[in-house]
Amino acid sequence: MIGKLTGRLDSQGEDHVLIDVGGVGYLAFCSARTLAGLPRAGEAVRLWIETHVREDHIHLYGFGEESERAWFRLLTTVQGVGSRMALAILGVLGPDDLAQVIAAQDKTALTRANGVGPKIAARIASELKDKAVGIALGPGGGLGATPGSAPGSNLAPAGALVGDAASATAEDAVSALINLGYRRVEAFAAVARARRQLANAQVSAGEGAEPEATLDALIRGGLKELAS
Repeated sequence: MIGKLTGRLDSQGEDHVLIDVGGVGYLAFCSARTLAGLPRAGEAVRLWIETHVREDHIHLYGFGEESERAWFRLLTTVQGVGSRMALAILGVLGPDDLAQVIAAQDKTALTRANGVGPKIAARIASELKDKAVGIALGPGGGLGATPGSAPGSNLAPAGALVGDAASATAEDAVSALINLGYRRVEAFAAVARARRQLANAQVSAGEGAEPEATLDALIRGGLKELAS
């Protein structure tokens, strides 16, 4: 099985790339995001690879990040989500954004991908919510973690609330913001950032990680984040 390819970029198409490794060309299908991040032809390139072996073909799928490959594997465990659809989803949502979207159960964001309808989006959000926690947090993840979201994203860092989102106080704060007219994904991200900032402020003040942020503090913090 091929897990990684390092070589020279030979050429790329609408949905694939050809990598020259020691004179042998490997064709790998990629998401739009991965293709957009590739260097120019002739330059060095490295892709993480997922190999699918079938009776009638062997397909390689290439990813610029290991986390993107991990999400590809997760997405294709959902009934009705094939390799092409998984790449379409990863083409519009990066790994951190996808973790946030699924944690927030924002099905509408998933339907931005070509071929993903409301039913499939609901199934993805439902089936992957718990499985997504491990990827979202990663080693050392949690409330104090600092992994950033994708460049240009307005979403909170994936580790800021994911996995800790079962907190009744945080969920109540999210619900309160939704009732004020904000979308769930916006409210979720705002509360995540607010909660993280409150925790950091407590640590800076020498108060440690306790006490847990109050509902009022999270709502006010969330509103401040949404207004900024």
